[in-house]
Amino acid sequence: MKRRTWVWTLASGLASSLLAAHAQQPPRVLRLGYLHPGRRPAAPTFAPLSLVINLRELGYTEGRDFVIEARFAEDKSEQLPALAQELVQLKCDVIVAVARLPIQAAMAATRTIPIVFLTNADPVARGYVASLARPGANVTGILIAPEGTLGEKRLALLKEMVPKATRMAMLVPEDGSTDQGQEVRQAADRLGVELVVVQVQGGDYAKAFTAISSARATAVFVAAAARFDGDRQKIIEQAALHRLPAIYEWPRQVMDGGLMSYGASQADINRRVAVYVDRIFKGAAPKDLPVELPTKLMLVVNLKTAKALGLKIPQTLRLRIDELVE
Repeated sequence: MKRRTWVWTLASGLASSLLAAHAQQPPRVLRLGYLHPGRRPAAPTFAPLSLVINLRELGYTEGRDFVIEARFAEDKSEQLPALAQELVQLKCDVIVAVARLPIQAAMAATRTIPIVFLTNADPVARGYVASLARPGANVTGILIAPEGTLGEKRLALLKEMVPKATRMAMLVPEDGSTDQGQEVRQAADRLGVELVVVQVQGGDYAKAFTAISSARATAVFVAAAARFDGDRQKIIEQAALHRLPAIYEWPRQVMDGGLMSYGASQADINRRVAVYVDRIFKGAAPKDLPVELPTKLMLVVNLKTAKALGLKIPQTLRLRIDELVE
């Protein structure tokens, strides 16, 4: 009886030690993938930082709770499939994919790792999800525009700001990776505006704006493209140099000197992406997370830029401005 008692005590002690050691093990550090088509901007402005900030507000600490594996294609879309494969091989717990080509690359690379997209394209028409309410599979995300791409609305606002503009240019990326083309062309026809499409070749914005001026366009519609946001300062400088009014996608493009923008609140969009990452980290399945639409759209105008271009903001437009940058 004494021997049996001793063996039982030893076994119990070993089990307790193993349980205590297991309990003391630190929680697994989660891995967040981030796939972007453009160039990596200089810190502290690059996009993953917004994820870090928003996840911090949700109780996470980078390095302790999660790490970000950010991959930028540097405007070379042919690199996206390989970059997506890298994120899969790293066994990311979630992949955030920004814009059409990264989304497609991520979806081709994995059917199991959750993907959270950020896009202004119709995700059902593109085949990303089965429906907005029930995405299905491993993909869900946040839409930048609540309906269409907002291209029609932006062109109409630019026309209202520059009523005499009968010929406008649409600035698009070299690979044409924008979903706004058809919508903007149809809007131009309805507004009686001749639309000149100019592609940015090799990141040469000076050449693109020279072509716009040569085509005698008097206003510029800057297409919604992730790389144009990253290169916004170059675009803004060229627009100012050629004295061309331009409309952009994001408020920060206006904060940096662009004339006007119309679209979703970046702060709201970034928060919603972080919330979805958080929910997936905690066990939610993408198929059960409906695709979210923005609830807040903002018209932002830079008064200083308008004055520099000799533009007077029409009263009808001024009444609709959500933020006037002075």
